[in-house]
Amino acid sequence: MTFRAAILDLDGTLLDTLADIGNAANRVLVEHGFPPHPLASYREFIGEGVARLIQRVLPDKAHDAAIIQSCVEAYRREYTRSWNAQTTPYPEVPAMLDGLVARGFKLAVLSNKPDEFTQQCVREFLVKWKFAVILGATDAFPRKPNPASAHETARRLAVAPAECLYVGDSGVDMQTASAAGMHAVGVLWGFRGEAELQRDGAQVLIKHPVELLEWVDQNRELS
Repeated sequence: MTFRAAILDLDGTLLDTLADIGNAANRVLVEHGFPPHPLASYREFIGEGVARLIQRVLPDKAHDAAIIQSCVEAYRREYTRSWNAQTTPYPEVPAMLDGLVARGFKLAVLSNKPDEFTQQCVREFLVKWKFAVILGATDAFPRKPNPASAHETARRLAVAPAECLYVGDSGVDMQTASAAGMHAVGVLWGFRGEAELQRDGAQVLIKHPVELLEWVDQNRELS
């Protein structure tokens, strides 16, 4: 199979956003009288949108719809103030993106992060590269792992799903890729681990961003 496009997750794949997300959520918890979490714990909390993040960080006794909604709104305010305080691209991500462009790949970002924050992050940290599609969470599509947003991304790229590499760091990403008929590439530098990626359908695992280029070259030689 010849691959023509790479659809990439954002948090934990292109950008290390852990500290900014975790710190914003912890401020919300303290503001509402709940205990904060160690930043490392947010590796397991991130990935399925803001509402799910808030549900995970709140104590079980606080899983009330009004509390969740209040915390979601507070999180959006907090994250708006500090979304770029410590966020940075992972090492070798620039080289990976340069290499994909040089190999003729169309690029897209597909995230469960709210669309306004997804757009901001790409403009701030990834402006050097032309992403033909940048799609965060909106009311127009269900959240990943539902494949609707992945199919829409492929449609906008004008490529078949089977011609897309879907690159992400979580089981949700691997499930999305599988459901959408895309090639699931799991990355090991992000928020989740190898066991989750394999369990949820990773077809290839890479430890460093530039390994994706090596894999692409090897598979082109075999095709």
